[in-house]
Amino acid sequence: MAGKSSIIEATDRCTTGNYARFPVAFVRGEGTRLLDENGKSYLDLFSGLAVSCLGHGHKGLAAAIAEQASTLMHTSNLYYHEPGARLAQRLVDATFADRVFFCNSGTEANEAAIKMARRAVPDRYKIVSVEGSFHGRTLGALAATGQPDLQEGFGPMPGGFVHVAFGDIAAIRDAIDSETAAVIVEPIIGEGGIRVPPDGYLSALRTTCDDAGAVLIFDEVQTGIGRTGTLYAYEGFGVTPDILTSAKALGGGLPIGAVLATEKAAAGFVPGTHGSTFGANPVACAAALAVLDAFDAEAVLENVVQVGAHLEARLDELAASRDDIVEVRGRGLMLGMELTRPARPVVEAALAAGVILNATAGTVVRFLPPLTITAAEIDEGIGVLAKALEDTVE
Repeated sequence: MAGKSSIIEATDRCTTGNYARFPVAFVRGEGTRLLDENGKSYLDLFSGLAVSCLGHGHKGLAAAIAEQASTLMHTSNLYYHEPGARLAQRLVDATFADRVFFCNSGTEANEAAIKMARRAVPDRYKIVSVEGSFHGRTLGALAATGQPDLQEGFGPMPGGFVHVAFGDIAAIRDAIDSETAAVIVEPIIGEGGIRVPPDGYLSALRTTCDDAGAVLIFDEVQTGIGRTGTLYAYEGFGVTPDILTSAKALGGGLPIGAVLATEKAAAGFVPGTHGSTFGANPVACAAALAVLDAFDAEAVLENVVQVGAHLEARLDELAASRDDIVEVRGRGLMLGMELTRPARPVVEAALAAGVILNATAGTVVRFLPPLTITAAEIDEGIGVLAKALEDTVE
């Protein structure tokens, strides 16, 4: 067996051990393909955990980043700059939001949303979320996350967070009281296994929060920026939140997060209440603007709808032919295939054959390809997946 490459060896020797990395080092990418240090090509059906929405090496995105980096890279939020102003206006024009707060990641966006909600509803502090949810790794976002195994060893968690069963509106109603500031929910649960809410669930949440005077937060860190076929998933469900968090694909590969909010929900964010050193970084904002430009110029959302339907149909065909596939679920290009057995061996076999997939929630193979992927590339990936399933049967 060959020894570790210098890239892998240096990473393992010098960085913390909290990632269960696959033994592959990528050096470049183009479109839906990644190349490792040995020149092997991989079809990417994961897009860096739903980040590389335009694929790899997108020329318009790369040019926008390079131009902004050579013009103005950082100013701090004590001053104004054009990319931040343009991006905020673009997001306000495209969504329900009146105000935008910029940060650097989904976790930071959710932390900010929690603080914003508590400021918006004076004298209330409780946050209701659902079991199986994922909202981030910092302590506040982790406390909102409905996965106790991720909290193990980091307790005690910050107080004021309540978790109830996903899809059970009665449980939400029972959990809300006079101290509840907000309900936070992913329109489609991502890390928890691509779980789609029952019909009417999100609209019932909207009504329940209105009746209780609580804020409704949609965590669209994974579902946002076209992943489900609309710019944000709330549009497809026909339910509008008070606060929405966005990150991952927003920068097409550069770190950026955002909190979108109504005027009323954002009113408590006055000077001194919250901040972010790198939030609204000019280069990251320029990248996000380039992503939105590409969506318009390249009909990306239309592609998500069409190719997403093709992917779901191909997965349904595969499920119909096998006893070890429980269900295919999701929307657009955010799909999960639940197995009767662990998913990681299947993902490992596909990776060895040159296709990048993801295992989540133990038994779910997750599909988050670039939003620019073609039907022919989907067919290629399904062929490798079918063989990986067969090769890993015990």
